[in-house]
Amino acid sequence: MAWWKAWVEQEAITVKGSPHFNPDPDAETLYTAMKGIGTNEQAIIDVLTKRSNTQRQQIAKAFKCRYGKDLTETLKSELSGKFERLIIALMYPPYKYEAKELHDAIKGIGTKEGVIIEILASRTKAQLREIMKAYEEEYGSNLEEDIKSDTSGYLERILVCLLQGSRDDMSGFVDPGLALQDAQDLYAAGEKIQGTDEMKFITILCTRSATHLMRVFDEYQKIANKSIEDSIKSETHGSLEEAMLTVVKCTRNIHRYFAERLYCSMKGIGTWDGTLIRNIVSRSEIDLNLIKNEFKKLYGKSLSSMIMDDTSGDYKTALLNLVGNDS
Repeated sequence: MAWWKAWVEQEAITVKGSPHFNPDPDAETLYTAMKGIGTNEQAIIDVLTKRSNTQRQQIAKAFKCRYGKDLTETLKSELSGKFERLIIALMYPPYKYEAKELHDAIKGIGTKEGVIIEILASRTKAQLREIMKAYEEEYGSNLEEDIKSDTSGYLERILVCLLQGSRDDMSGFVDPGLALQDAQDLYAAGEKIQGTDEMKFITILCTRSATHLMRVFDEYQKIANKSIEDSIKSETHGSLEEAMLTVVKCTRNIHRYFAERLYCSMKGIGTWDGTLIRNIVSRSEIDLNLIKNEFKKLYGKSLSSMIMDDTSGDYKTALLNLVGNDS
């Protein structure tokens, strides 16, 4: 059934690349779009949003060979604002892009805990290993050490624990006895006592598989007569609460979690463009179609319609190309 798995995975993505790909004409199109006075933004959009990341890397190589220039740096010199940020995000290999997002979140002015939590709680063990490797290659420092130096307390502990990738992604096996024990331990660590044993929550949430945790959450509901989410909200606060809730959300339905992130990035006054760009770019070749389905179920409107209402210009056009039709 490998063909079926491959078909399902293909249907989940919105950016599938060009079936008759040749990097040389694409490199020429981009060069022509940026030479001389003015820039043909539509030509850049037509090429880069309709190619897979692997194809974009080949275009960059062809561009360098033909014109002796770095494509990403040339794009930076020609574009600006949110549109530039989106196009440059597309040019990074996936793990280097996520390493960059983490580096920016840690090393920028103030620590953007939400970005770190989002990435560490939603990636698989294999993905986290690749991100850590890319981080060290790009920045010459250890991601875990950088997180430790920039966070503290229980938030630091849960982030480091998530980074270890101790959760068993693939196991479908659930030990009912252990699941019940974990639920009892969580109840004893929170609702049952004065104060909270945060490390018990962190250990269980960060080391158990998703299938096991789903059983734990069901057992917890029976014991505590309230959801694990409600207990986390009443027992913790701030970034630690956000981190724990993110683990729970990603365990229950990761596509719904990303739908919520995308919605929150656009609702209200202004747009959180970093969140919007990161999640569309990083999920476009993984599961963006599934996220779009959850978005429509949750909010009664399509992701593309919200992008239409909340963005403008070339930035909007490029985002809509990446999202694809979901009306």
